[in-house]
Amino acid sequence: MAEISLAELSPWTGLWRRGRFGTTGQQPGVVISEPTRAGMLLLAARKGQGTELLKAAKGWRVELPTSPRWVEGRNLIFLWAGPSQWLVRGPGSYAELAAGLTDLAPYGVFIDQSHSRATLTVGGARARDALAKGFEIDLHPRAFGPGDVALTQAVGMSAHLWQLDEAPTYTIAVPGSFAGSFWHWLSEAAAEYGYRVEDGKEDEGSMEPSPPGV
Repeated sequence: MAEISLAELSPWTGLWRRGRFGTTGQQPGVVISEPTRAGMLLLAARKGQGTELLKAAKGWRVELPTSPRWVEGRNLIFLWAGPSQWLVRGPGSYAELAAGLTDLAPYGVFIDQSHSRATLTVGGARARDALAKGFEIDLHPRAFGPGDVALTQAVGMSAHLWQLDEAPTYTIAVPGSFAGSFWHWLSEAAAEYGYRVEDGKEDEGSMEPSPPGV
């Protein structure tokens, strides 16, 4: 009997293709790509253990954000996901990611998010304008900048948004079951400015640039 190999598919498979779309011009205003595939888990403090969890992370030289920010440490990124909760993103599978967080296990619980979210990166000179058409937060640089995180809504869908740099470049995670709906909206929102779809690139080190001041 032939051996069957099951390959993991991206949530965006069949929704997009590489190339230039929308309004034509010298430069596309929006650039869209899928970031390096990664394990993802929600880290939530056990009841009454929030302070101890923060202390344990400091022993790693990681300051878990207690406000809507993200930080990098131990080749992982930690995104604020609500009071005493963080979305943790890093190389490898959920099991590998959880194994690397064992020092925090006495103070927090891990919930696998690796296959429940669809993640993409949106950048370019008009990225802010495109996202502002549907996101229910103020993306003006005075209100939202590099290192900031938001749990918000995008045209009725829940979204976890974080800004990487001044360009601006954003990473967005939406429920995987809404990938099709989100892509349909985003491609229409970006078409006015012209957009380019690129393949994700593997990085040798960290998956995200460090936020300012880290």
